[in-house]
Amino acid sequence: MTILPFSCLGIGIIVGLQEITNRFLKAIDFIINITLIVLMLTIGMNIGVNNSIMSKLNMIGINCFVIALFAIIFSVIFTLVVEKTILPLDKMKENLNAENMSLDNEVNVLEEEKKKMSPLVLIMPLSIVTGVILGYFAMPKDKVYLLGYILTISLVLLYTGVGINLGNNRKVFRYIRVLGARIIFLSLAIFLGSVAGGFIAGIVLNLPVEISVMSSSGMSYYSLTGAYMTKMYGIETGTYGFVVNVMREFFTVLTLPLLIKISKGSPIAGGAAGNMDTMLMPITKFVGPELGLVTLITGTILTFAVPFILPILYGIFQ
Repeated sequence: MTILPFSCLGIGIIVGLQEITNRFLKAIDFIINITLIVLMLTIGMNIGVNNSIMSKLNMIGINCFVIALFAIIFSVIFTLVVEKTILPLDKMKENLNAENMSLDNEVNVLEEEKKKMSPLVLIMPLSIVTGVILGYFAMPKDKVYLLGYILTISLVLLYTGVGINLGNNRKVFRYIRVLGARIIFLSLAIFLGSVAGGFIAGIVLNLPVEISVMSSSGMSYYSLTGAYMTKMYGIETGTYGFVVNVMREFFTVLTLPLLIKISKGSPIAGGAAGNMDTMLMPITKFVGPELGLVTLITGTILTFAVPFILPILYGIFQ
């Protein structure tokens, strides 16, 4: 399974680099959306059929709270270091404003992302809850093994779809050229902060490193992180992957007024991969439309990085 994600991503990237039609891309988006719903239902059913998990949900919830909080805090700290040394975002904001570059000029891109993601924001959590109910009350015990097959097929489709989007998303490289290659250091700081936060949270909570670090490394990409960790480690660990990253988004929105007082990059650090879609508008309202463009490109880089990061970490922890 360590090689399979990279194989699916590679195939997807090769397909995405070809000249493909908008109709094909819309079909891929539809398949990905359906796959995400199936993944959430499957994860929920895995939780529901596992009496051990159901009895420990309160404890798991507290642990996830701590991991998510530490991931945000250390992402903010690492981002502050980058802001003070390599990438002063205040100065970048002035330069973008002088060049008349802002998220307002990318409104079509933003609207397209909102159309693709906004229904899923509600549907995916509802799918998890529905799955838990179905797993607890209706799933026959002798059919539980089928969930593993569904999970594997869903991950193959999701990884391939991510690869196609990555290969087709050439605007990412255009943004990096305009903003400067130093923007990558901001994404790197958020990632390293997430890893550090997960590692320290694991020590505090006395949790295995694969649970705390891998879940925090999802950086708000809760669907893929939860599904991948479930497949590789089982449903209890997979629950961490999902809940930690849902909580990260929730806490970021809740603390945005505080984060913006720390620095311009702190709200961006909190949103992480979520900056590409669900977190983009809330964070842009605080950092401004100029740095909204920085928010978008940072979220895009991290969203496409997570599918690579998780298998690499799995290989390291084995």
